[in-house]
Amino acid sequence: MIGDIRETKECQLKDPMDLFHSGQVVKICAPMVRYSKLAFRTLVRKYSCDLCYTPMIVAADFVRSAKARDSEFTTNKGDHPLIVQFAAKEAQVLCDAARIICPFADGIDLNCGCPQRWAISEGYGACLINKPELIKDMVRHVRSQIDNPKFSVSIKIRIHEDLKRTVDLCQKAEAAGVSWITVHGRSIEERHQPVHYDAIKIIKQSMSIPIVANGDIKTLKDAENVHRLTEADGIMVARGLLANPAMFAGYEETPFQCIQDWVDIALEHGTPFTCFHHHLMYMMERITSKQEKKVFNVLSSTSAVLDYLNDHYGV
Repeated sequence: MIGDIRETKECQLKDPMDLFHSGQVVKICAPMVRYSKLAFRTLVRKYSCDLCYTPMIVAADFVRSAKARDSEFTTNKGDHPLIVQFAAKEAQVLCDAARIICPFADGIDLNCGCPQRWAISEGYGACLINKPELIKDMVRHVRSQIDNPKFSVSIKIRIHEDLKRTVDLCQKAEAAGVSWITVHGRSIEERHQPVHYDAIKIIKQSMSIPIVANGDIKTLKDAENVHRLTEADGIMVARGLLANPAMFAGYEETPFQCIQDWVDIALEHGTPFTCFHHHLMYMMERITSKQEKKVFNVLSSTSAVLDYLNDHYGV
């Protein structure tokens, strides 16, 4: 990481807010545990993704441990604009993390949407939507302690059963200086139920800062439809991009060139085998038969995967 960080210091950091002022819907790669790391971000940026998030990083660990910083965060010159997502529950800890990351990223995002039990029991993630004053305090603190006015501070939330509470939360965050808000259109309890795009639209209509819509967007057509339904300024995609990293460029399924690009990028970045293989399993889900999956998904080394791709697809 340190080598990468030094390199980044020489590059021009970007103002993510410029994207929201471009008049185009901003196409965003979501923060995904294990998956939205540097190599994958490099891939989706080749295919019309405008803005990328890191996986969620626990701010307290990041501040306390150099080892955590090295393992959790890597970047390079081309990895911009970049948002680093933190899990935090104390304003000063979030500020300290933001100060460390500030020279190497274009903004931070506070995770107020993760519904996993461990996160909620630790006071992180989606439980924060019930603590609007704390969110406000955290945003204010970062705003006051980071000198760079172009450094964005955003939040990612889920919605309440009573939408008035969500609108109130968003308005408080806006008053504290939040740059934009990403809304996953489900409540904490909801997992696979339909996304409430109507709720995202109501939030959008109640705010003057950009709103990003998130939830169940699997294709470019879905993204266009969600934009129409919500009037959101940006569209954030998670699993849809895992299945098809070229989605934002208009491809309906992963093109072979994208698979080739992933192989090249992953090998260049020294991506661990499990991650390299898992990404390929996702990308090839729609283009391989059941029989092919049975063989491909149990391959256990990089060389076996490369031989398989070469023999079957000429990659």
